[in-house]
Amino acid sequence: MKGTRAALRYGKAILSLAKESNKEEDVNKSMLLIAETIDESKELAAVLNSPVIKAEDKIKALTAIFSDTIDQITLGVISLLGENKRLPLLSLVAKQFSILFDHDKLVDVAKVTTAVPLTKELKAKVLAKIEQLTGNKASVENEVNPDILGGFILRVGDIQYDASISNNLNELRRQFDNGHFVAKI
Repeated sequence: MKGTRAALRYGKAILSLAKESNKEEDVNKSMLLIAETIDESKELAAVLNSPVIKAEDKIKALTAIFSDTIDQITLGVISLLGENKRLPLLSLVAKQFSILFDHDKLVDVAKVTTAVPLTKELKAKVLAKIEQLTGNKASVENEVNPDILGGFILRVGDIQYDASISNNLNELRRQFDNGHFVAKI
């Protein structure tokens, strides 16, 4: 993906600055909010990626959107990215920062694939179960894949647990194909 290396460098620098200021938690919350907002708003992503809109106008728009909800370090990051003509990387920088923050705090990333998006209540239950099983805290990344029909597929590190309906149906199909099924005609 274009810009990944630059986003990683920015993420490392921001994490270092946040550690020096003892504001890692605040910056992480701000970065998660920014990434989520940009991912949910196609219009905002289009504005950030537009070569026609001036960087100053993009900075003003982002400052107006986030000024009351994010910390000063993150506002400074927005200004810095604008000055360097790198605002299209803002979402990627925010995601890279969160990955680095989680790695620094020894937080596992759990990938949960479901047929429909996870609710907040279900997400909390998944987090509790992961913490119970692994002993580590985790953050949940939800991937929606309607092909699994129902249930879920959970990946934490190198562990995978497949409780999807499509997996159960495939298991039944294998049992029938292996001759464990005797047809009575």
